[in-house]
Amino acid sequence: MSEPGFGTGRRRRVGRAWRAATRSDVDLSVPVGSLVLPNPVMTASGTAGHGDELEAYGPLAALGAMVVKSLSVEPWAGNPAPRVHQAGAGMVNSVGLQGPGIETWVRDDLPRLAASGARTVVSIWGQRVDDFAKAAGMLVGVEGLTAIEVNVSCPNIDDRRHMFAHSPAATAEVLDAVASNGPDLPLWAKLSPTVADLAEVAGAALAHGAEGVTLINTALAMAIDLERRTPVLGSGAAGGGLSGPPVHPIAVRAVFDVRAAHPDATIIGVGGVMTGRDAIELLMAGADAVQVGTATFRDPRAPWRVLDQIGAWCSAHRVRSVASLRGVAHG
Repeated sequence: MSEPGFGTGRRRRVGRAWRAATRSDVDLSVPVGSLVLPNPVMTASGTAGHGDELEAYGPLAALGAMVVKSLSVEPWAGNPAPRVHQAGAGMVNSVGLQGPGIETWVRDDLPRLAASGARTVVSIWGQRVDDFAKAAGMLVGVEGLTAIEVNVSCPNIDDRRHMFAHSPAATAEVLDAVASNGPDLPLWAKLSPTVADLAEVAGAALAHGAEGVTLINTALAMAIDLERRTPVLGSGAAGGGLSGPPVHPIAVRAVFDVRAAHPDATIIGVGGVMTGRDAIELLMAGADAVQVGTATFRDPRAPWRVLDQIGAWCSAHRVRSVASLRGVAHG
């Protein structure tokens, strides 16, 4: 007979990491703003699909939350191939926010996430402020949502395609629009590391409706094909974003600086989390929770493995509550 919450065969086997973590003597629960999650590990938007794709590798309900790939009002085709290129230990990608649109997602994907027991965080994006307002409005009355992550790390076509997240004023305008038109759910602003003062942009988001900030999105990057003498990715001169282990120290610094500038803010740390130690480093820098992204491309079981490693590390170091690690590096 299978255990409650697990099926037989592969799903039962891949649940072992989670079961090991829950057997530990560590309280894994964490407050994340107005939410309390059973543990600090989430998936990162863009790396775990729009629905229950990862359910084949582990129980989604066992994770702190499931953050889906960013969605726009209408279906979006994304960028031409190739979209992904390995760059040393990391990855440069330019998928281009491909998605089915919010209406189709609510109809086809959200019910499967709800059936899995996942706590679902929906990520939204747009090319204009009005796009964000419409996307938020389409989520009013939709059941089964835990929070909204507002991906302002995308091009603003009303500002020469500069990212919204590169401007405190543009970030504030988007958050105002989402807060005014969307459902009464926690809002997290996902920010770019490629700014002069990330704490200032975070402050603008927090002052205009965001309960928390997600730090960080990918860092602007490019790879060149030496034989063809052109950019590798199909996006051409637009390049892509660097993710994976190379950006982890950048994420740690971003979380540390924003925590110092905004001691009471909710912060979700993301960037190069490959192991439990990586996750704990972000927590010590000041994150309330973490997201696992690029690691899932190498190992779809990575979120559960990271969760297990967090529990094991805490137990070995006699840390009884994961929440107690938040910001301890600040002294």
